[in-house]
Amino acid sequence: MTSTTTAARTNIGSRHQELYGILIRLAGMSDQAALAENLHPLLIELVKIRVSQINGCAYCLRMHTADAIAKGESPERLSVLPAWRETGYFNEQERSALALAEYVTRINDSHSNVGEYESAAQHLTPGQLSALTWVTMSINTFNRVAISSSYKVAPGK
Repeated sequence: MTSTTTAARTNIGSRHQELYGILIRLAGMSDQAALAENLHPLLIELVKIRVSQINGCAYCLRMHTADAIAKGESPERLSVLPAWRETGYFNEQERSALALAEYVTRINDSHSNVGEYESAAQHLTPGQLSALTWVTMSINTFNRVAISSSYKVAPGK
């Protein structure tokens, strides 16, 4: 068996801290916009978790799952989040938000999945659609920073 080593990854967040700081501010502003549009903090976390599941970002999954639990989310709902369409755990607003987050995250399929956006628009106001799109875009960017920089995830850290 041949062992392979991978080159150390550049942590783009620490390498260009000013840019990373802008991303942090963008994410904070996105969350504030969502809250101002009367979206529940747990819904914001669910969107971040679902996007991170799609992107396979362990670092963000660990962080936002812990945040959701701290805000009162149930382990039961978190356990079925990847299959949210098949459950009765999520209300119409949450389902719409999750559909929108998947639509934006899977933008390469947006032409064939345009119905996802229209479906979400039936249960979200234009302001909520906009704010959730910004939340989705910011967590997608954080996922890409963490994955491309190879952020380590280990128990207890």
